[in-house]
Amino acid sequence: MTDAPSTEARGARTVRAARGSKLSAKSWQTEAPLRMLMNNLDPEVAERPEDLIVYGGTGKAARNWESFDAIVATLERLEDDETLLVQSGKPVGVFRTHAWAPRVLIANSNLVGDWANWPEFRRLESLGLTMYGQMTAGSWIYIGSQGILQGTYETFGAVARVLAERHGRTPDEVAQASLAGTLTLTGGCGGMGGAQPLAVTLNGGAVLIVDVDETRLARRVEHGYLDEYHPDLDTALARAVEAKEAGIARSVGVVGNAATIFAELLDREAPIDIVTDQTSAHDPLSYLPEGISVAEWHELAASDAEEFTRLARASMAKQVEAMVGFQSRGAEVFDYGNSIRREAELGGYAHAFDFPGFVPAYIRPLFAEGKGPFRWAALSGDPADIAATDRAILELFPEDEHLRRWITQAGEKVHFEGLPARICWLGYQERHLAGLKFNEMVASGELSAPIVIGRDHLDSGSVASPYRETEAMADGSDAIADWPLLNALLNTASGASWVSIHHGGGVGIGRSIHAGQVVVADGTELAAEKIARVLVNDPGTGVMRHVDAGYERAIEVARERGLDVPMA
Repeated sequence: MTDAPSTEARGARTVRAARGSKLSAKSWQTEAPLRMLMNNLDPEVAERPEDLIVYGGTGKAARNWESFDAIVATLERLEDDETLLVQSGKPVGVFRTHAWAPRVLIANSNLVGDWANWPEFRRLESLGLTMYGQMTAGSWIYIGSQGILQGTYETFGAVARVLAERHGRTPDEVAQASLAGTLTLTGGCGGMGGAQPLAVTLNGGAVLIVDVDETRLARRVEHGYLDEYHPDLDTALARAVEAKEAGIARSVGVVGNAATIFAELLDREAPIDIVTDQTSAHDPLSYLPEGISVAEWHELAASDAEEFTRLARASMAKQVEAMVGFQSRGAEVFDYGNSIRREAELGGYAHAFDFPGFVPAYIRPLFAEGKGPFRWAALSGDPADIAATDRAILELFPEDEHLRRWITQAGEKVHFEGLPARICWLGYQERHLAGLKFNEMVASGELSAPIVIGRDHLDSGSVASPYRETEAMADGSDAIADWPLLNALLNTASGASWVSIHHGGGVGIGRSIHAGQVVVADGTELAAEKIARVLVNDPGTGVMRHVDAGYERAIEVARERGLDVPMA
């Protein structure tokens, strides 16, 4: 359920980012977005690079191949006092700005409120006027499955702690809790969902993951994110239950439709402890309904989008009903941010919101501290540069044992896709320390080329998404979209190398506004000044947003770390 209708791929070709220290553009500030755009479309990274689709079923890096070529040509000639504007994957203007301004400003998929729905978006897309940018696809900072892996690892770690508390464990036992002896059921093993099996096993648990497309499961096995997969449910379930009972960390895939298999496992009373899902449910055309084969998918979705949507929502309703059934039997159940509850509700299931989203259930305390997905990529293409930055992170934060476990395991088990990259969760008044250290390492020659530093749009202050990041805010401000816009404006003013504002990513058209930023550590003094502002101010907006909503931990963090919030 991680594929989508194909588009005509005129001009398609294999794209890979350059490696090494030789520039194609006029400076590293423009070479960086050039390489990261290309890296998004690397066959190791993208789901369907021939269609410019990076992940999430329809998330694209550029509107079409003509636009891609124009973006590349423009970045190659762009000066360090010029800014390229990109409108939904199409380069539309170059303007004289200044050295502190972003080199690229991006807006993707944004529609006026009354027109913000899938039918209108698809009409405009068919006219060649827009594209779906997802989150990090259209902002050129996707780093493959690792990009979501660490956040998924954090989420399942939080689930382990919740289960330990529920079983009356001591505070020390809760802090060290793992998923050993549990079995997680989930769906979707594509670009984003494919991180789930490794995230569960890194936390010590067993997992059974369902996908309709066998090639997705095979790819995850090849890249080390999934241990094994089977075409039949009996074998897959037996292997997963065996691991649960032995307390072994094992991930098992099964080929099938999640709606069918979730319901069947509920009927069988399978010993499932945790249930979630990461199919591409945010876009009904990217979710395969029961009774339709993978081979028929593209043609049927394209020929009758309305009927395909109806069928997909009916299947989602069946899957979510099974998830609620598991919850009624005592399982820990949560929505992992793909809008499947809302789509199931539209499909006729009235109790779709009986289980929570993962942010209010597990992640919001981290957001209140400005913590979120800090990521970086080595423009050199040399894995040794990431190994050096891993060591630097451990030296910078020696008391953070959770971070140490993650960095150590990631270095051992994470397969690089495209340019070598890393991610970890850092908070307010932490991220800039890492950024400045990386910049020093570039300047000294310890790193062989500059480092690109960005984050997921799923961050503490960069998104308004009532079905995900801002679900159940304490003050009821779930749908207030001023916050991501302020985040983008502040990052632009602070010196980010490129900034983006998107609509719909992760949860679908009409359901979110979110912003991204990237800054380049090229070893210069100017880069250090920019890093010192961007990587403080960006997570600072997350603390600010949660202070405004009344979260006590955010208020404490603001006071402790000197954040000026006038009405706090």
